[in-house]
Amino acid sequence: MPFSDYTTALVTGASTGMGAAIAEHLTKRGLTVHALARNEERLADLADRTGAIAHVVDLTDTAALTASLAGLKVDVLVNCAGVSRPGNILDSSEEDIDELVDVNLRGLLHLTRLVLPGMVERDSGHVVNISSIAGIYNFYGHTVYHATKAAVHQISRQLRNDTVGKRIRVTEICPGRVETEIFGRNMGGTPEALDEAWKTYYEGYESLTTDDIVNALDFAIAAPAHVNMGMMEIMPTFQVPGGLVFDRREG
Repeated sequence: MPFSDYTTALVTGASTGMGAAIAEHLTKRGLTVHALARNEERLADLADRTGAIAHVVDLTDTAALTASLAGLKVDVLVNCAGVSRPGNILDSSEEDIDELVDVNLRGLLHLTRLVLPGMVERDSGHVVNISSIAGIYNFYGHTVYHATKAAVHQISRQLRNDTVGKRIRVTEICPGRVETEIFGRNMGGTPEALDEAWKTYYEGYESLTTDDIVNALDFAIAAPAHVNMGMMEIMPTFQVPGGLVFDRREG
């Protein structure tokens, strides 16, 4: 059980959704969990409930991120933080593109850059990147989100090359639709928007839950030390990727 080999975890996006569920589970597994997110109130609640150590940090602020992690030993890094925006590149704003790239990609790269050398030095560690089927399959909308998650997919593979010969495992968890607040935030983030998003995207569907993602992560970490679960694509049984569009232009 490699959980017994680890003492400390760092989870980003830990204030809500998958990140909060993962942080809570890892504390139950006996790890000291450092929970990183921007929402101070929600992080405080998580800390009160679980004993996790809260770090109120904007992942896009590299200087603040570096200072917050100074001297911190991390055995398990879970890159879960992510943002999305509706629409495609034709209606994306400058702010939309910058935030998605900064949070989903640049922040993940800098955090990994800060944490991974310690794992290499200790010859032990596990990096878990939460990507999305949007990084593997193309479907309408969310173009920049697709691009950033495709980058996370490639980074996950590349980290295995970067650390070859060391007992460092890298797992990409690639989910389909999970019951979180992501659609509600895209619709404005108000209680009314969250309620409308639930009715539109989840009510009547058998979507994944955060427990499903937690169970997958647990399986990957608990695997024998010589086993690396590289990519875990997890989708609802009733959700499938696919479909081909061939637009016909008359005249």
